[in-house]
Amino acid sequence: QVQLVESGGGLVQAGGSLRLSCAASGSIFRIWTMGWYRQAPGNQRELVATITSGSSTNYADSVYGRFTISRDNTKNTVYLQMNSLKPEDTGVYYCNAYWRPYNYWGQGTQVTVSS
Repeated sequence: QVQLVESGGGLVQAGGSLRLSCAASGSIFRIWTMGWYRQAPGNQRELVATITSGSSTNYADSVYGRFTISRDNTKNTVYLQMNSLKPEDTGVYYCNAYWRPYNYWGQGTQVTVSS
């Protein structure tokens, strides 16, 4: 069992920055592929970024070059640095931990970008 707790969301103006954190409980954090997903009102949940146990990263086209995902295995934490934020980045951001067949989600943190 893995518990995920997100933090760092909030209200920011367009062009601003936020850093999200996701703290994971449980053991062997380093083996999990960690990810950030988001869901805007009326939309499906979508991938933002993932990072594997070997620190390979993958990004959605819409955030490439603006967002950076990273992990600190000594702190059991994954981060999402978000720069040059746009109103369309608004949504609830969810942390995900995946190691087949296990898949866990956090409760989410709200990010609102005003124009």
